[in-house]
Amino acid sequence: MVVKKSPNPIDKHVGSRVRMRRMMLGMSQEKLGERLGLTFQQVQKYEKGTNRIGASRLQQIGAILSVPVSFFFEGAPSGEPAPEGGFSDVAAASYVSDFLSTSEGLALNRAFIRIKNPKVRRKIVDLVSAFAGDEEEAV
Repeated sequence: MVVKKSPNPIDKHVGSRVRMRRMMLGMSQEKLGERLGLTFQQVQKYEKGTNRIGASRLQQIGAILSVPVSFFFEGAPSGEPAPEGGFSDVAAASYVSDFLSTSEGLALNRAFIRIKNPKVRRKIVDLVSAFAGDEEEAV
């Protein structure tokens, strides 16, 4: 029996940051792959953390996506266990980057930041919280 190795948490995090930034720029996996001389399937594997991104390739990706290499490691898991009974800052950062890595999360974020009236923004947060079934008042 062959045991499938799961992706390293750092590789998954870096890949999700590549995906988030690529999507923020409205760039397709095909376009990024073309600029890197790779197939879109290879870009997919990088974004899922299935394949590890080497240092020189990460620097190349950063240049294409107009971010420093450090961007890909922001909020990365440290390998230390999270404090018991609560969320760590890393878990919260991962939650946000996972959300922004989806097309829905990115579209919602882009639309939301265009709303200038703070009262309207507050009402939208309350509405979404009500739909989500949150018992307590939104933050």
